[in-house]
Amino acid sequence: MLLQAVDLTFGYGRAKRLRPLAPKDAGSRRTGLAVGGVSLDVGRGALLGILGPNGSGKTTLLRLLAGTLAADGGQVLLDGVDLRRISRAVLARRFAVVPQETQLAFEYTALEIALMGRYPHLGAFEIEGPDDLESALSSLEATGTRHLADRRFQTLSGGEKQRVVIASALAQLDPGLSSRGTGVQQAPGRLLLLDEPTASLDLRYQIEIGTLIRRLRDQQDVSIVLTTHDVHFARAVCDEIVLLRAGHMLARGPAGDVLTIARLNELYGIDVSPALKEAFM
Repeated sequence: MLLQAVDLTFGYGRAKRLRPLAPKDAGSRRTGLAVGGVSLDVGRGALLGILGPNGSGKTTLLRLLAGTLAADGGQVLLDGVDLRRISRAVLARRFAVVPQETQLAFEYTALEIALMGRYPHLGAFEIEGPDDLESALSSLEATGTRHLADRRFQTLSGGEKQRVVIASALAQLDPGLSSRGTGVQQAPGRLLLLDEPTASLDLRYQIEIGTLIRRLRDQQDVSIVLTTHDVHFARAVCDEIVLLRAGHMLARGPAGDVLTIARLNELYGIDVSPALKEAFM
């Protein structure tokens, strides 16, 4: 199994970044439970959606899976190894996280944004070389944004910005020209984690991003985990879905099996009337 989460628990009282392995300590006394006892696994080639209402713990769970938050309890395993035993440099070449929003302090072009993804592959004081440039351009090509390479990021539409940020994540996961052609089965699995990738996008860009996500999974050998509160998007894009409410998993399985009226009633605390059933299903 590529990625496993085992009985993850986390509360926001004294949130910390990833910490070394240690015995159970005062961290377990955090208050404000955000994730409680969640277990799941992500196989190679998976496209898993974490669906839930606002405040259900989706983003927190994604950060726990990426190792940017340390769980109070439980563990996350990458290829069977606890994330806390893996160096940050190695993790950065295996995981790429795309946040809901990207805020920049300076004006950058789309190509410069994509090149930023190459930082885990550079040594101290090393600048990007031809290999990194080719990786960035290939990632822009994969997301349909190579023609935007010289455009300022702030001048792009919402959908274009999201695709450029995803290109940066792909560049981060790219092992480089020297490692290409070694065979899919020999290369370590890579994970793309997307937090609400269609938030604030109109229908056109939602469809574009959804199509892109499935294409990347199918063509780039990238396993994908995403969060969303959009039932329609989850059903259309994801192979498997986790339903998360108040930090607890209600169900997990194929989209068609999980997204039932009864489950949606439980997830959102509503009663979907027969008149609305067709719209949601």
